[in-house]
Amino acid sequence: MPSRILREIVANQKVVTASSTTMVDAAARLMERRKVGAILVVEKGRLIGIFTERDALFRVLAAGRDPRITQLSSVMTHDPQSIQPDKAFGHAMLMMYEGGFRHVPVVEDGRPLGMVSVRDALVPELQEFESEISNREHIREILG
Repeated sequence: MPSRILREIVANQKVVTASSTTMVDAAARLMERRKVGAILVVEKGRLIGIFTERDALFRVLAAGRDPRITQLSSVMTHDPQSIQPDKAFGHAMLMMYEGGFRHVPVVEDGRPLGMVSVRDALVPELQEFESEISNREHIREILG
């Protein structure tokens, strides 16, 4: 699992992005539609920040800001840590652990290719679990 290469993990991702002038409420709706916990903030195709569900909670709601008039630029994490696509997923996991965050942008030459999260660590285990459930159901059918 930790040896998977990041380029492979993000290869089929559609990068979810917004500009720094996007209002928080619009960003939150985008995150809901795309079922993601974070979006990359991009200007001229280059990563300049990240906005996460934690940012929405702590920097907007808990701070008493109005999400309809608050731009991402004032509540996002500027210049987030990122990782190159040729690195192993284990490197990203270590970054998340040491940094206390759950998302890492995968960036090449300043341009985002995708994002990995702690949830990506579950993918192989979930696939194995689904396979085991399927096998058990198959055996149950055979045994009657």
